[in-house]
Amino acid sequence: MSQLSADRPAPALIFETGAPGRATHYVERSRPHGEFLPPELLRSELPLPDNSELDVVRHFTQLSHRTFGIDLGFYPLGSCTMKYNPRVNDAMANLPGFRDLHPYTPDDIAQGSLAVMYELERSLSSIFGMAAFSLNPSAGAHAELAALLVAKKYFKDRGESKRTKVIVPDTAHGPNPASAAMCGFKVISLPSDARGRVSVEEIEKVLGDDTAVCMMTNPNTLGLFEDHIAEIAAAVHRVGGLMYYDGANANAIMGNVRPGDMGFDLMHLNTHKTFTIPHGGGGAGHGPLGVAAHLVEYLPSPVVRAIPDGKSDLRRAPSDGMRFELDFDRPKSIGPMRSFWSNFAHAVRALSYLYANGAEGLKSVSQLAVLNANYLRVGVSEFLATPYPEICRHEFVASAQELKKATGVRALDIAKALLDRGFMAPTVYFPLIVPECLMMEPTETESKETLDLFIEALREIVETAKRDPQSVMAAPVNTVVGRIDETRAARQPDLRWRQSG
Repeated sequence: MSQLSADRPAPALIFETGAPGRATHYVERSRPHGEFLPPELLRSELPLPDNSELDVVRHFTQLSHRTFGIDLGFYPLGSCTMKYNPRVNDAMANLPGFRDLHPYTPDDIAQGSLAVMYELERSLSSIFGMAAFSLNPSAGAHAELAALLVAKKYFKDRGESKRTKVIVPDTAHGPNPASAAMCGFKVISLPSDARGRVSVEEIEKVLGDDTAVCMMTNPNTLGLFEDHIAEIAAAVHRVGGLMYYDGANANAIMGNVRPGDMGFDLMHLNTHKTFTIPHGGGGAGHGPLGVAAHLVEYLPSPVVRAIPDGKSDLRRAPSDGMRFELDFDRPKSIGPMRSFWSNFAHAVRALSYLYANGAEGLKSVSQLAVLNANYLRVGVSEFLATPYPEICRHEFVASAQELKKATGVRALDIAKALLDRGFMAPTVYFPLIVPECLMMEPTETESKETLDLFIEALREIVETAKRDPQSVMAAPVNTVVGRIDETRAARQPDLRWRQSG
């Protein structure tokens, strides 16, 4: 039985069960004897069914067991970096001094929290070769939008309103062209060459005095390092444009090479991918925005400013000997991107991660991500085509195109069959330039044993597809929810609950 299977009959929905008088109501009965709960927690006006507390607890516990996550199994979701996040960093963010601090606390009595923001900002600037970072944006895509707003204001101040075009390779992440379009730029899609990279010759064809920004990530979404990045950056700069680095894949290079040294002027980080922030589930995100020296004054406001107090000591942490304040007086800033100053708990988590790893540890993180990806790539290449058969970085792409031609089994079917075997599926059909694409990223936190189990599960699915394709096309069969019509679910979602029977 797989990790996702239902090992007991699914109970009726809790709001369809119950009977009058079944709820214990012991809290309400206790009120005259102690008033130990505030009255506002007793919501008698809500039309809730009468169920015992035990039934309610069992209902929500069983629901939680149906949710797949990194704590349950392997999550090779390419380009999303679903790695394990150490619990100690959550504990740091939950320290009362951090957890209970109100955003409007005066700077004088929030020095510890401001020091966290300052040290994280300085650390990220050093690691990635930027002059400064803003911790204000709420997510990676949010920081992309902020970066393009910075670029737009920068060119406006320079009297270069004719710069209306943003170059985006066909291997880019989806938010790249969306962010550019939201800022009013015209998106120029750039095709990759046969090596899966941006060629200097192709980019020079579209460069001109109307070029504003070239948006790239390195390594790209094929997991390949753009080995001509210095020449590409030089070409963009020659025409007066800016280079933007999508930091979604930063865990592949962190500690080994810096975007600033590659020639990038702006960048964002997905700290949920790289620096231990929880990923997904609808929670708050965190997307620091970094810039080169000529763009610092445009960063979102406020920023934390450090003022020496005359007690500095080179043997102490960067924040020692300093007092801190939130600086709102930034005339050229694009302004705040969100309410308050940052998703502060994530800043605590990220700084804890940096402290725990140190310089050599961060380098090791990247090297292990690359090692795991190549180990998985070589294993998978024994039974699935890998269109770019060279050493990759943090992720790679495989193709089920030949399997589809021979058996009718598609990448989507393979992904569904993996669910039956207790694994989350990899990313499918992205990037679009690879037919029947499966993009896999094992991350640095997985063991060799886990990767071997995944390889064997994929091998078994492919072998089954060759002798019994219909069984793979019917997957998943062991999960709580079986195969659905995904096109209809996306285009005609039914989000209303209706009582059964």
